[in-house]
Amino acid sequence: MNVHEITRQFEKAICDYTGSPYCVCVDNQSNAIYMALRYEDIRGKTITIPSHTYPSIPCEIIEAGGKVAFKDSPIWLKGAYQLEPTKVIDSALHFTGDMYVPDTFMCLSFTGQWKHLRIGKGGAILTDNYTAYLWFKRFRYSGRRECSYHDDNLDMLGKNYYLCHILSSIGLQQILGFYNQDGTKKVMEDISLPYPDLNKFQIYKT
Repeated sequence: MNVHEITRQFEKAICDYTGSPYCVCVDNQSNAIYMALRYEDIRGKTITIPSHTYPSIPCEIIEAGGKVAFKDSPIWLKGAYQLEPTKVIDSALHFTGDMYVPDTFMCLSFTGQWKHLRIGKGGAILTDNYTAYLWFKRFRYSGRRECSYHDDNLDMLGKNYYLCHILSSIGLQQILGFYNQDGTKKVMEDISLPYPDLNKFQIYKT
């Protein structure tokens, strides 16, 4: 089987479960966040996030050209939150049936033991924006189309964020466990994790 077809099947399985029209898998959620922020073109804009969150989130905001503002939050982060005022949602701790919120870029994480879908490493962007979907697919693949680079006219810059087909195949097996025996989707409770107060670190004050 074509390795791209394995990834496409995994993406379709995620769409079927989450209710999202489109899904683009990448090698980790931090890169999903970065891609979504790049697409939104946040250069020079201030993005507000909880003060207690995963450290890669402010990093990706800064790398995408934005500035970070923290709002007070409990040390235990639970579920999903929006990177305000963008359409980007950090959904690392929220994964359940029919979860997709229309007109957003929901960024998922499959990395680490504290996730519902654990494939070792990986992430994804859920979207209903077909133009963004096509952009994400190429950006994650070094700007390439899904063909030999000898046959591509290479007219777009991108990053090497493609999800390995081996991890996609693991995800295809695991996602079967998110359905009940009668075929209905399981409802998964949000995960809650403690994070440091990032507001106290000078490195994020751009």
